[in-house]
Amino acid sequence: MSRRLRSIWVGGFTAGVAVCAVLPLTASLARGETLESALMQAYQNNPSINSQRAATRATDEGVPQALSGYRPRITVTASGGEQSLSSTAKTSGIVPGTPTTYLTQSGYNAPYGAGATITQTLFNGFQTANRTRQAESAVRAARATLRVTEQTVLLSAATAYMNLLRDTAILDLQRRNVEVLQEQLRQTRDRFNVGEVTRTDVAQSESSLAAGRSQVLLAQANYTASAATYRQVIGTEPGKLSPATPVDRFSPRKLADAVGTGSATNPAVVTAEYNVDVAQLQVKVAEGALYPTLSVQGNVQKNFMSPSSLNVYESYSASLLGQLSVPLYQGGAEYSLIRQAKETLGQKRLDLDTARDTVRQNVVQAWGQLDAAKANIEATQAQVQASEIALNGIREEARVGQRTTFDVLTAQQTLVNARVAVVTAQHDRVVASYTLLAAVGRLAPEVIGLHVPVYNATVHYEQVRDNWAGVRTPDGR
Repeated sequence: MSRRLRSIWVGGFTAGVAVCAVLPLTASLARGETLESALMQAYQNNPSINSQRAATRATDEGVPQALSGYRPRITVTASGGEQSLSSTAKTSGIVPGTPTTYLTQSGYNAPYGAGATITQTLFNGFQTANRTRQAESAVRAARATLRVTEQTVLLSAATAYMNLLRDTAILDLQRRNVEVLQEQLRQTRDRFNVGEVTRTDVAQSESSLAAGRSQVLLAQANYTASAATYRQVIGTEPGKLSPATPVDRFSPRKLADAVGTGSATNPAVVTAEYNVDVAQLQVKVAEGALYPTLSVQGNVQKNFMSPSSLNVYESYSASLLGQLSVPLYQGGAEYSLIRQAKETLGQKRLDLDTARDTVRQNVVQAWGQLDAAKANIEATQAQVQASEIALNGIREEARVGQRTTFDVLTAQQTLVNARVAVVTAQHDRVVASYTLLAAVGRLAPEVIGLHVPVYNATVHYEQVRDNWAGVRTPDGR
């Protein structure tokens, strides 16, 4: 094997790994887009996160809707128009035998009037208070759901970034492999022309080159798919990606601590807990329908030209009345709603158990994947070193006729596979660290140190909670 071929093989593949590997290998490496910047773009621009933020803001409006039960209801009415009125009155004589007379009155008038009604609920079986607490629990559940979405998107963004970085490195490795196989085929043909090898050796080199080109096409397809996923999740076209590092330092040091933290603080568990509160308060709201309702109503009415009499020119009325309503039996619907709410409460409690079990399973699984990824990096790096030594030895043995061309090609392919395994292991190491952090429930911008304004869901809530009127949203829409 010539010195030129050896330099292409060793130097070429080393350069490919140094430029495209997942972990930073040199301080002088040109910096491009980083994983941090990709996560920042996804956090700010991903439509799934923005959609859930809008859903959270919509949920905030449930609190002022519930609080409206404490407030009065005011209705103003007005009427006016023209009408034709005709009436006939019968008058019987006082003295027996006196004939009956009929008095007819007809004409046109234009009655008009205005009035106002104010209704204030004083007691409704604590339904308003329970609806308010229920709406507040729903707001907290929506915020936890937003955290779930943020974690999911950030994990998807990190995975998409690492997938593209991995596929870029693999594509580079496969292209350099084709260059080496082309040189191998050229030298094999030269040796065939001088009678050192047989036609079989040439065919084996041609076959290896064709297989290498096939691997390039496959790597190119994987790269294209990863680039499309990157664009979908992060929202921008990928540029030159820089190496990334794991985030193990933000996760608990022990598996038991990770399981405990995840079971208590994972936003999926928190969402399920608040959903239990919402369901429990719904039972109380349904039970409130069995209580009496007490309200007070004030009414003021001013009319001109009575619509029922031509003789009345003006009338005025005002009233202040209390109303007590005691439900005795309303067809049984209220009892069915109470039973239904209790069954829903039981379901939400089971969902909470399921969420905790799922989080525990995810934490244990992610912990195992991370441990395996750490060990796999060491194993694959040792495999690369051994494959390099084996390839150099087989080349020297082939040069003196102790090895065949097939042995050299096999050793070359083994080294390529080993280098691909290193890139894949480094990818898995970073992705597994993000997966564990998400399973624990700590994959958040403020935890991993993203330099991006963190969305504060309480701002909108405080802006709308005590609004009595107005249709414009706080952002001006």
